[in-house]
Amino acid sequence: MPEDLRAAFEAYERAVVENDLDVLDASFAPGPDVLRGDGAGLLVGHDAIRAFRSRRGGVARRTIDSIHHRPLGEDTALLMSVSRYAGGGSGLQTQVWQRIEGRWLITAAHVTPRAQAFDRSVWRSVGDPFFQGAWEGPLAGLTVAVKDLFAVKGFRIGAGNPTYLEQARPETTTAPAVSDLLRGGASLRGIARTDEFAYSIAGDNPHYGTPPNGAVPGALPGGSSSGPAAAVATGQAEIGLATDTAGSIRVPASYQGLWGLRTTHGLVPRQGLLPLAQTFDTVGWLTRDGETLQRVVDWCLSYDGSESTESVFGASGEDLPWRFVVPDELREQAEPATRAAFDALVAALDETADAPQVTSVEAGDLDTILDVFRTVQGAEAWRNHGEWLREHPGALGPAVTERFRIAAAVDPVAEAAAREAADAVRGRLTDLVRGAVLLFPTVPGPAPLRTADAAAVDAARTATLRMTAPAAVAGLPAISVPLLRVPSPVGEAPVGVSLVSAAGTDIALVRLARRLARALP
Repeated sequence: MPEDLRAAFEAYERAVVENDLDVLDASFAPGPDVLRGDGAGLLVGHDAIRAFRSRRGGVARRTIDSIHHRPLGEDTALLMSVSRYAGGGSGLQTQVWQRIEGRWLITAAHVTPRAQAFDRSVWRSVGDPFFQGAWEGPLAGLTVAVKDLFAVKGFRIGAGNPTYLEQARPETTTAPAVSDLLRGGASLRGIARTDEFAYSIAGDNPHYGTPPNGAVPGALPGGSSSGPAAAVATGQAEIGLATDTAGSIRVPASYQGLWGLRTTHGLVPRQGLLPLAQTFDTVGWLTRDGETLQRVVDWCLSYDGSESTESVFGASGEDLPWRFVVPDELREQAEPATRAAFDALVAALDETADAPQVTSVEAGDLDTILDVFRTVQGAEAWRNHGEWLREHPGALGPAVTERFRIAAAVDPVAEAAAREAADAVRGRLTDLVRGAVLLFPTVPGPAPLRTADAAAVDAARTATLRMTAPAAVAGLPAISVPLLRVPSPVGEAPVGVSLVSAAGTDIALVRLARRLARALP
């Protein structure tokens, strides 16, 4: 890319962010033939473009993530650049530049902005705000996307299925997990989509469409908290209130470059939450940055913030040890590129001034843990929803229908054996986080593409569950932090790093995760 073209592009980008109209006017070629288009239509001619820009105002703060240069001739070039917004989401700029009288000028441009405010695949109901919270409080100014499993007074729970939504009764009370956020000053942006009955981690929904992945265009968003995750990643909300049974917070967090916390099992009240499997169902949050997540947990897990959470600062009053253990089996489960990126992160951490101790441990056979998880989850899922499913054959998409079919076949003997085995897993993992914190890649690799066939998606699901199920079986808090970038078919993509700590140390775990993120180059 010619240096004078790069300089012209960078000057134009600075002017866009600063809304410097003089520089912007001078960056476009004069005359009636210059073009600028976006989703709203096409502007033809320098005068029309200038008039539009004078009314628009500046754009949201952003940085350029990548630039692709293709020469079209000696004095003509095509530039395509990806912008990443500070408030979440990404955009695409396509420009034709020509050297005219010794200067590079734009002769044609098309802008694809970040996702708009309403997307049916993301939202079931949405407003600005949808429900106003307290006017003051530590969460004032933040908006929340609530997964469509939580009770909101006056509205129905839809569970990602139109038949279920149609037959549900309006809720008479609001779930405590929602109320806590409202009392802290946050407002509800809306009720966001979920995979059917939260029985998936891919993020696809056959009835409403698949929400966008805010970090990797064309990739699956991750589920079952796909709606809240997409809303946060695309800048439509600051907080996603979600659930994690098998990884439904951590997986979309990893796929979309978010911070996602699965809380200690039972720490956040689950009243007003439609269950999938009560032994593992856990409430948590998704945010774009660690500071916002810290604000949320400091409020929602404290005596001041929560009217219903009994255990608070207790175990989180002191910082967790600056000591990590890497489970060999979980590291080996990651794809080669993810494993290499994770190893590079550990090596970089070792070179820091305040390097923590990092050692390897054995977590146990992952297939055994997954079998235990699936057996108990399936038995409870069928008890919760089997009667409704028998009364509504054909109401679910094929993937979730197949999972419930398998769940229906779990017999009491198998369930009892799995519960006994789960106690041993819980004891083993509890021992591992005594005096240390588990550290490993959240998922095997980047988000699969939407075009991946069903078999490939199911294989990715199984591999992912091997990595997310251990924390669920043990009932321990787990956070996914966007610290890795790995190759994918559509360019670099995020992969999270998980930290798992002792039960009840949730607030301290967020503090430790932020310390880890700050320590890395």
